[in-house]
Amino acid sequence: MTDPTTEPTAGENPAQTHFGYRTVPLGEKQSLVDDVFHKVARRYDIMNDLMSGGLHRVWKDALVSKMRPPQTGRDFRLLDLAGGTGDVAFRVVEAGGAGTCAIVADINADMLAVGRERAEKRGLGEKVTFFEANAEALPFPDMSFDAVTIAFGIRNVPRIPLALKEMRRVLKPGGRAFVLEFSKVDVPLLDKIYDAFSFRVIPELGKRVAGDAEPYQYLVESIRRFPSAEAFAQMMRDAGFARVDFTRMTGGVVALHWGFRI
Repeated sequence: MTDPTTEPTAGENPAQTHFGYRTVPLGEKQSLVDDVFHKVARRYDIMNDLMSGGLHRVWKDALVSKMRPPQTGRDFRLLDLAGGTGDVAFRVVEAGGAGTCAIVADINADMLAVGRERAEKRGLGEKVTFFEANAEALPFPDMSFDAVTIAFGIRNVPRIPLALKEMRRVLKPGGRAFVLEFSKVDVPLLDKIYDAFSFRVIPELGKRVAGDAEPYQYLVESIRRFPSAEAFAQMMRDAGFARVDFTRMTGGVVALHWGFRI
């Protein structure tokens, strides 16, 4: 398999992108992705546990540990992109002090509805707010957040470079962006086991638990098309981030990237 990328390669039309392994007109990808998450919104967190064996919790905790939100009452504003159910935002707010708050922005209203319900149940309705917004054109002022996160969502953005530039734009100088995303397994044999689990087990889990295998077939395929950790780090640099770095976790199943706005 060739090294997949979200950018057009030789012979591809720049006006096209990929939905799973399918090539589609660029303008259609967002509506297709939105339909996927409309279908799975209510079972999204349950399926995350089943698909990752609960490891998604460990990976998200690692993101929060790397961020280190202040423990004091100092104001600290987080923007969590594509975080509709609130999972990352809740972790950050609960790890931070009294001045830590978060905005969750997602293009999918169904995911946001789940997040709002969860925030109220956890007593976080005043500290975590939810906005319907497109990562490629954020409705927030320049330099308005101390940190921006996106966990397992960047690969679903049709124009990733635009989203990265928007993330940098809304960061305060000295602020950091964190991107947690599936990557390329780099451990012999684990890669074959991972592929077998992904393509044979995950769609079947989706069918049994969420009632639809197709959204999870798309999710598996979209992971395989995402750039390598090194290639994505360069995309962050190209978007203007400084001191970009990353760490692989679980044999390369996921990578946590970060970069500063200087």
